[in-house]
Amino acid sequence: MSTAFPPGSGHDDGSTGGGPEVRGDGVLGPVDAGNPVGPDDGASGGAPTAPDAFIGDSYLSARGLGRDHALRRERLTGPRPVRSALHTVDLDLAEGASLGVIGESGSGKTTLVRLLLGLDTPTRGAVTVDGRPVVRRRTGGRGTDLRWLRRQTGIVFQDPYASLDPRMDVGTIVAEPLHALGLAGTPDETDDVVARVLTAVGLEPAMVDRYPHEFSGGQRQRIALARALVHRPRLLVGDEPLSALDVTVRAQILDLLRGLRADLGLTLILVSHDIGVVAHLCDQVLVLKDGRTVESGATADVLAHPRADYTRSLLAAVPRL
Repeated sequence: MSTAFPPGSGHDDGSTGGGPEVRGDGVLGPVDAGNPVGPDDGASGGAPTAPDAFIGDSYLSARGLGRDHALRRERLTGPRPVRSALHTVDLDLAEGASLGVIGESGSGKTTLVRLLLGLDTPTRGAVTVDGRPVVRRRTGGRGTDLRWLRRQTGIVFQDPYASLDPRMDVGTIVAEPLHALGLAGTPDETDDVVARVLTAVGLEPAMVDRYPHEFSGGQRQRIALARALVHRPRLLVGDEPLSALDVTVRAQILDLLRGLRADLGLTLILVSHDIGVVAHLCDQVLVLKDGRTVESGATADVLAHPRADYTRSLLAAVPRL
């Protein structure tokens, strides 16, 4: 089976706009949900069914998820003040589904993503991915035992320049997850994997020896996307991945994300201020305000018939020409 990647809508960011077919048995082939992600990750093959899932049978599930932060004491006695960045949030995401998380700045979007990915510890509630609890347990002072989760997930951040090490060339940046997760083969095999994933995101394999400062913003975000996909994750998370790009390049990356998600069978979580991006890319939407769920459901239904006043205010604020 082959996986074809769609051409970009233009070449303003210097990309190839697409690439030849990438074989399904290569690093970018669709992931078999019934097989472990790696030889020693111990991931289970099935996913539990959530009876109240708003997206169907759940691959990723959160129940009663919340995060509080202790503030500086204002007096010597009495309890320490606490600020809740995220209140009780429940969600279920099916394998291959796409979820957009929208809300104003400070609404808890990034906090939610950090908890789902095990990058932070919830004050209350629990997260499961593929039926396994996401728990940050220390392993002999050498970090946490969440390598199985890291093998299943990839993330693209908001600022492509800040998220790329300026001292590393492109080949080293893209190959880094393979080495960190123990998935790298021989140098020639690793180089071949890197070349294929660069082609898949619309970049020339010959760019491996160049450095981040030599690229445009759109090209840097493609490099970040290649790094997120090189180890064949099942879940791709984008934390405002398009907001730092101009309109033309944003459209190219948006089309690329949509094509990659369809061709690779990715489950997607997209955090965005841009409701248009969410409408274009996501099947489901979760609206947050002040760390609380305001509304959730199918994207088309929520955007066409919002029930909450806050959702209506967000839609009313979208610029129209």
